[in-house]
Amino acid sequence: MAGADRLDARVRWVHSAEVTDIAHLLRGGELVLTTGIALPDEPDRLRRYVAELAEVGASGLIVELGRKYASALPAALISAAEEYGLPLIAWARETPFVDVTEAVHAQIIDAQLAELRASDKLHEVFTQLSVDGAPPDEVVRQVARLSGRPVVLENLAHQVLAADAAGADPTELLTSWETRSRAVRAEQRTAYDASSQWLVTVVGARGEDWGRLIIAGEGPPSPRDGVLIERAATTLALGRLLDQHAQSLERQAHGSIIAGILAHAYSDPQEAAARARALGVPLTGRRLLGIVVLPCPVGTAELPPLAELADATAAACRDASLAALVGTLDEGSPQARVGVLASLSARAEDDRILREVAKRLRAHHAVGGAPEAGHGFVMAAGSIVESIRDVRRSFLEAEQVADVAARRGDDRPFYRLPDLRLRGLLHLLRDDARLQTFIERELGPLLAHEARRGGDLVQVLTLYLDSGRNKALAAQRAHLSRPALYERLRRIERVLDTDLEDVESCASLHVALLALDSVRRDRS
Repeated sequence: MAGADRLDARVRWVHSAEVTDIAHLLRGGELVLTTGIALPDEPDRLRRYVAELAEVGASGLIVELGRKYASALPAALISAAEEYGLPLIAWARETPFVDVTEAVHAQIIDAQLAELRASDKLHEVFTQLSVDGAPPDEVVRQVARLSGRPVVLENLAHQVLAADAAGADPTELLTSWETRSRAVRAEQRTAYDASSQWLVTVVGARGEDWGRLIIAGEGPPSPRDGVLIERAATTLALGRLLDQHAQSLERQAHGSIIAGILAHAYSDPQEAAARARALGVPLTGRRLLGIVVLPCPVGTAELPPLAELADATAAACRDASLAALVGTLDEGSPQARVGVLASLSARAEDDRILREVAKRLRAHHAVGGAPEAGHGFVMAAGSIVESIRDVRRSFLEAEQVADVAARRGDDRPFYRLPDLRLRGLLHLLRDDARLQTFIERELGPLLAHEARRGGDLVQVLTLYLDSGRNKALAAQRAHLSRPALYERLRRIERVLDTDLEDVESCASLHVALLALDSVRRDRS
């Protein structure tokens, strides 16, 4: 009869009452049932009755016809209900109120039990994520799975740290993300923004907020979504507190994108571009360059932590005004390295930028204090490519260069393929059957001898040739006396049937040893 636009009001409880001064006994959310037998006849009192129900937040009023009102409700009652937005319903036939209360209360209790079960499930899922130390990507993925909506984790600069489109188009989700996100300002820690249809909560702990978690989608969220997003935010905050020495979330986000590009994990390169752009790094219409930074021991010191090297590399790129994704790749494996996907403008001088980044990286990550002490890393770059599809080729070249450069003793700020000369050529040809045949022809008898009897003849030959055939220096490097070195060199000459005083023979053996090293390192 009135308030039809509010028939979706939530009913917390059903209450039957035949008195007019019932409002002060209600708590809000009640659906009031009455026969109207005690309602007043005066229009002003009917109006007051409706106003009081609306003021305490009653969900609606149902009046059964037949006792007080024979066939229609009073006009004053209808107009008051319409004015105050209170749904007013008339039942034309007698209805047992107990049947209504039992049916509705059963539904309410069932819904509450379902919410409790859902809450227990959320508690179980996110407790396990906390115990497992799940990364932000996994937490976001679980939120998207449980809510069925796209989910984004951003930092305070509105850059996307992790995202899951929940089956929707990731590019559409992340396009112009920073602009759209800045327009959404939540007055409370967790709030729903109707204009964007985003449910937003702040992520942080101990008074230090560092990001926002957002559930996007169509229509307002359910109460369960509110519990879900707050539980997820707590898990993310706890994970950050417990992982004080881990790499920053930005490094994880950058590394995930680089790893996805290298593994062809994105069905559409534009998804990778959208994710990178949401982190402030444009990839479309730019010249792209793969860079690898390898940690290297300095003297007797241990390898520098990869996370620290990644943070230092990111800082060096920022200081050099280079837009780049910087993250760790294959951490925990022998191939662990820092990957940099640099985004260059059309006129950028890549060599100058690489020198600037290397200079600043050395300043951020100095080891030993003196140039001859080393820097704890090797930086190598691949060739420039024009599209995301070709980034993998640039990174593979950079990795090959870095692998060879890590064994060089010079102090170049960075390496590219032309800098490696013979070692670089042999490394690129390591899978060529002709090179492998050359290795066997030159070194086969010595390798077979060592396989049968053991010993260190291959190592001694390598040190001898690496020392420029300086026997005194070779003996020192091999920790042998000179007579012991001379005896081993004679055994090598007998096994190989060659003369180690012949320059051409030594050159051929040296090339074979360099090639063998490239082949062995690739297999390891």
